Amino acid sequence: PLEQIEQMEAWDGSRINEAKEILAFELTGLVHGKEEAEKAQSAARALFSAGESDAVPTVGIGEEELTDGQIDVNSLLVRGKMVGSRSEGRRAIEQGGVTVDGEKVADVRATVSREQLAAGVLIRKGKKSFNKFVLNG
Repeated sequence: PLEQIEQMEAWDGSRINEAKEILAFELTGLVHGKEEAEKAQSAARALFSAGESDAVPTVGIGEEELTDGQIDVNSLLVRGKMVGSRSEGRRAIEQGGVTVDGEKVADVRATVSREQLAAGVLIRKGKKSFNKFVLNG
């Protein structure tokens, strides 16, 4: 409602993010429907606050995909359909756009270990592309 928007215009500091969340939810709901808006809101809360981690898309990695107990980050980007090719993944890493559990990946040969996958690894490419990778079995 316009009245709520007018009230939000006066919000400052910490309430700005609340206003952004409300507006994003309403716009997503208008474009994609309420169910998709709720999914997007849950995923965003899981990433940016102490929300439900089960809202983050999860990709299972089989033991057979590991080499010497590890897998390279670029392979995970491709496996999670976060990039269309290994060369696109390499560029994303080289440009500083990939993080593993919040740590920026600088080396295109960076790997994730079996132990990390067993605990679950959150990989982000840019601001909006993310997956949690877990070891199957």
